Amino acid sequence: MDLTTGATYGTGQRDITSSALAVWHQPQSMFEIVFGGPAGVWQGLLASVIIIAAGFGAMVLLIAMMSIWWERKVSGHMQSRIGPNRVGPIGLLQSLADGIKLISKEDLIPAGADRLLYRSAPYLAFAPVFVAFMALPMGPSMTFEPRLAAGVFWILAVMSVEVIGVILAGWASNNKWSLYGGMRVACQMVSYEIPLGLAIVVAVMSAGTLNLVELGQMQGGGIHTWVVFRNPFVLGAFFVYFVAGLASNKRAPFDLPESESELVAGYHTEYSGMRFAFFFFAEYAAMFVVGGIQVALFLGGWNDPFGLIGYYHAKFSADPAAHSAGLIAVNLIAVAIFMAKVTGLVFVQMWLRWTLPRPRIDQVLYACVKVLLPASCVLLIGGALWELFLPGWEQGVVSRPIPWVDYSPWSWAEWARGGASATLVMRSILAGLAVIGMGLVVAWVGYAIVTGKRVRPRLSEAEAITD
Repeated sequence: MDLTTGATYGTGQRDITSSALAVWHQPQSMFEIVFGGPAGVWQGLLASVIIIAAGFGAMVLLIAMMSIWWERKVSGHMQSRIGPNRVGPIGLLQSLADGIKLISKEDLIPAGADRLLYRSAPYLAFAPVFVAFMALPMGPSMTFEPRLAAGVFWILAVMSVEVIGVILAGWASNNKWSLYGGMRVACQMVSYEIPLGLAIVVAVMSAGTLNLVELGQMQGGGIHTWVVFRNPFVLGAFFVYFVAGLASNKRAPFDLPESESELVAGYHTEYSGMRFAFFFFAEYAAMFVVGGIQVALFLGGWNDPFGLIGYYHAKFSADPAAHSAGLIAVNLIAVAIFMAKVTGLVFVQMWLRWTLPRPRIDQVLYACVKVLLPASCVLLIGGALWELFLPGWEQGVVSRPIPWVDYSPWSWAEWARGGASATLVMRSILAGLAVIGMGLVVAWVGYAIVTGKRVRPRLSEAEAITD
């Protein structure tokens, strides 16, 4: 359907009315769905306070605590250890116990430190990550402000403030080793933000919008409508973003700012108690945010590979008042899918940390300046030329078409009518290769699990002497 003229094209069976289209293209928050419309000034203010303070605060702390426990479990299994297993079932409450311990520890400030900057640094590192959660699209209506037109820019802008807190921590501690760690952060994070930003531009240029909720809607037709499979250049940008995201989060093998072998503990050497914990909360929450951006931009956001979330959300949006329960259920399932995708990316980050060795700082900068930066520039130029000569949809038919609303994503006739038959072929090929590759990885891991049970652990007890 052409949203400007109301003309319908294609043969897909859709019961979407023009009023429902307006709802779809003007996304609503969960508050508006539950209460049947936008809130008043005081209601909106109260809802915002509750969501920000209770919802996002609990989410950030819970994600950080669970990520710390999970990484300790992953590292334990990869090193033939058990990991946390004493506090709570399978050690789930270990991070809570560590938090209680850190609260009870004495809060020390070095004698020569700049007291104001020293106290402010942990909060400057943590606050941007907390604010970034407000723009993450966890579901069609599970976003704090779904009509935020520059959601991608908002997250990148607030996340860039984190480096200020880390640099201040090293500078204000009056410790040369902390200062070295802070300067490494400035050098590494600023350098890798360039290829990371260019990779995001490639995806945004292909999708045509900075609104993360609209990006999720555009990827609701199945795996072949995900942005990562739009063209080969976006697929390359996906991997550039992942590597640059590791360096931006100071994750191994790019953890030089806090490498223990040279810098004791890096920029937070002099910190103790809860201020020390804030840096770790910021790191693990930032892992989730960076993974969330990657999922929203490249991996379909909250949508499943078959397009069921997009289909039922479009169907229920035809009459939101009559299908409010269905919309809530769709949103909850969408949140679970979004969390599962982000969790998978976070697991890969942990996997790499306990697999790859740490390079030298000159090798880290070489990888950025002479590998990732030229590669991201090539991907940017290639993506721009692709969109110029091989656009995903004919201009004038519909701009930024949404599956199940503007066309049926599984109908060849509708893709052909929109002038996007070649695009469908390319997307299908890339998606098929990705499915095959993921299947091989899963089979490889499964084979390792099955055959590894027959391998005797190195740290097991010696065999008994029988003679």
